Amino acid sequence: MKFIFDAHLDLSMNAMEWNRDLRKTVGEIRLQESGMTDLPDRGKGTVSFSALREGNIGLCVATQIARYVKEENPLPGWKSPEQAWAQTQGQLAWYKEMEQAGELKQIKSKKELSEHLSKWEIDPIKCPIGFVLSLEGADSIVSLDHLHKAYDQGLRAIGPAHYGPGTYAFGTDSVGGIGIKGKALLKEIALLSLILDATHLCDQSFWETLAVYDGPLWASHSNCRKFVSHNRQFDDSQIKVLLERGSVIGMAFDAWMMTSNWQRGVNDPKESGLVLETIIEHIDHICQLAGNSKHVMIGSDLDGGFGKEQCPHDLETIADLQKFDSLLKKRGYSKGDIENILSKNGINFLIKNLP
Repeated sequence: MKFIFDAHLDLSMNAMEWNRDLRKTVGEIRLQESGMTDLPDRGKGTVSFSALREGNIGLCVATQIARYVKEENPLPGWKSPEQAWAQTQGQLAWYKEMEQAGELKQIKSKKELSEHLSKWEIDPIKCPIGFVLSLEGADSIVSLDHLHKAYDQGLRAIGPAHYGPGTYAFGTDSVGGIGIKGKALLKEIALLSLILDATHLCDQSFWETLAVYDGPLWASHSNCRKFVSHNRQFDDSQIKVLLERGSVIGMAFDAWMMTSNWQRGVNDPKESGLVLETIIEHIDHICQLAGNSKHVMIGSDLDGGFGKEQCPHDLETIADLQKFDSLLKKRGYSKGDIENILSKNGINFLIKNLP
């Protein structure tokens, strides 16, 4: 069974806002949520610690996320950056509790990553699941001092924006640049050698960011605009510049990002013919642009506010990411290529860029 690195999971959001105890099995969590209607994915989740272990997903990038929204912003979120910061601190406290419980292990350095991978190889049953901490959307960074506090807490990757207009950049479904605050944040991110996550940056903010930022850069969960014509995806010019910068791009499994014309709450994965193999078009496109298999990884986002109602119908839990071994082999990818995509590309990037 191949080792898998998942570059994007919203574990703490699920625990703290969805109120899921991820120590339970996926089946148990679904049963607990039976009859609940507050969220579209109630009773349909696909992620738990046991499912990660079953899929040999021994390392992930796990997020903190808390959007700050100004008065005119219709998106859900906190009414002040201080509230958003406090929410991320609550999420961090949950990660610490899961470390105490032996479920997770925070990875902050090259040394810790190397030690974790060795321990997992020896005993994946007893070894905690390793996680690298990332902040999805920087609105909760009240000041640059707060960024330094976050770094001291082990933050190792950061995305300047999420959805809509943000404090430091404009995100998905919005238009705008990075401004003075954005440039100051990017300068501090580079100073700390944090990994900058280009995911969710709108086109203008993307290009303005790359013009001034020269530190480590990846895209944890972004697919190809060639197949899904929406600003959430990267067009070929964006992919090419990421390749030139030595980035790795993670493939996301949210249905509307995988296939065109998907309507949330309307389409059904099985009826639409949405399967895991669909994402291989995105994987293959990036590999063809790169001329090799060294710039793609998995960034599943499978717990990012959707479940079975909005992911490939042949995926029951996140453990089914293991199916990519045979799916990629079927498409002509070699053993080395498959290992690159499932784990080595992301791990090599971390080895190069963690302190």
